[in-house]
Amino acid sequence: MRRIRVTVASLVATSLLVLAGCSAESSGSAADAGKPVSGGSLTWAVETEPITFNPHLYAQAKARLLVWNSFEALLTHDDKGGYLPWLATGYEVSADGKTYTFTLRTGVTFSDGTAFDAAAVKANVDQLRVAGYAPTVAAVQLKNLATVEAKDASTVVFQLTEPDVLILDFLSSPQGAQVSPASLKAAKNLKAGGPELAGTGPFILDSYTPGQQVHFKKNPAYDWAPANAGHTGPAYLDEITYRFLKESSVRVGALTSGQVQVIEGVPATDESLISASPNLSLQRGLNSGSAYSYYFNTAHAPFDDVRVRQAFREALDVPAVLTGVYRTTATRAWSVIGPTSPFYDKTLEGTYSGDAAQANTLLDEAGWATKDPEGFRTKDGKRLTVRLVQSAPFVRDRRDVLAQAIQAAVKQSAGIDLQVQLVDQGTATKALADGEYEVFDNSRADTDAGAALNLLLYSTGAINRTGVKNPDLDKLLDDAVATTDVAKRTATYRALQQLVITDQALVFPLYAPQDQIAAAKTVGGVGFEPTAGVPGSAYRLWLSK
Repeated sequence: MRRIRVTVASLVATSLLVLAGCSAESSGSAADAGKPVSGGSLTWAVETEPITFNPHLYAQAKARLLVWNSFEALLTHDDKGGYLPWLATGYEVSADGKTYTFTLRTGVTFSDGTAFDAAAVKANVDQLRVAGYAPTVAAVQLKNLATVEAKDASTVVFQLTEPDVLILDFLSSPQGAQVSPASLKAAKNLKAGGPELAGTGPFILDSYTPGQQVHFKKNPAYDWAPANAGHTGPAYLDEITYRFLKESSVRVGALTSGQVQVIEGVPATDESLISASPNLSLQRGLNSGSAYSYYFNTAHAPFDDVRVRQAFREALDVPAVLTGVYRTTATRAWSVIGPTSPFYDKTLEGTYSGDAAQANTLLDEAGWATKDPEGFRTKDGKRLTVRLVQSAPFVRDRRDVLAQAIQAAVKQSAGIDLQVQLVDQGTATKALADGEYEVFDNSRADTDAGAALNLLLYSTGAINRTGVKNPDLDKLLDDAVATTDVAKRTATYRALQQLVITDQALVFPLYAPQDQIAAAKTVGGVGFEPTAGVPGSAYRLWLSK
């Protein structure tokens, strides 16, 4: 059987899943930090406290930078979206696209002293396939995985039932990060992760104080960074502490007062405080994956009527609310796929939303033709109410504030009663499971947009909150991951976007998520993860002396 060989020297498979690199811009410079030096302790304030430190169960884009401190995957991404070896040295793909054979680095050890080898890779995948452990991974990235074989200590073979390019995305993702099998077995709280789990990364998570901070110390044995890591050997920093500061004003205040050296999540209202200081720098990067969007629940009224879904979108002047919340820093989204992806359909731009007269006409036609004393639309004596339930651990970028602005706008323009609830994760999970919602908000930072689309739109997708079961949509999703031809994938995903956005109005894209990093200019190596566009790990960071 003819095979495609992929090695460190020649990664011909980068064309399989070429994604546009993240869009980044910066204000100020980190050049003041000078040349990299070793040593020192750094404190970084982050917006989001992880709900788990187990990389297999990773679900928050804001926690990604923490994952890569301690854990690593077989592959990583370059700045053009292609793949580079990491814990693997290369791989071969069979001509039928069903067999992936990876060769692994030798001499790599987990921080608990055990060896990284093919048996460890198999043990990680076997754990991910345990029923109920990581259902979203099993349902999407591993959907077509038949077997994993440790052929020898440095060779592992993935056998698929059908060609599926998302296997490579999985093997470069946080969920595909390698955890010491010994620590997986010994962990008392596998769901939470933390100090009990051992990885191969440049840092070791040694302490966690819930609600306050997490601390990492340097892994002195580390010497297997990928080719695009910026340097080799152990990390520059001796240790790094991440403080959990939810409020943006508190994070910015901690930076400007010198309590911390780096922060992420800088709202537009606070950017002037950063730019005004000659000692601080600011960088921004657009995330890959899916746009931040509202997904309409079509399983029951009122969004079972496409006219009501269209009316909600037309009722909102998106640029106006984005400007009100984010000033000029937000990038308007027009599709469920983010604009940095080559699969993005630019023809959707300007095709919907912002026409209040059209919104009211559509609601009249759908039978919501009367109003109650408070100005809300009614039908058969029932108010046109739609519920958005936001899970607090996943709220970022002032999305709760954005929801309030949207709430006011759709009431004023079309008489729609958008009820917004910000609740804990358990309450949100129950509401979604019980169908007690009409709007679901989400964005994902998957490096391949296909992973996000399968989770969110497939009939049996793990987080399909639209309730739609459409064979045509499922076929498009299947076809898109079954080919390695970029042109074919692009055409398929563009047809999917037309179906989801134009024809069915299942999704209301709002903005392309971005991350912002502000840092003291004495901190070097600050930047974003290639392709994903999220803050990178601490491996490249250093402090000038």
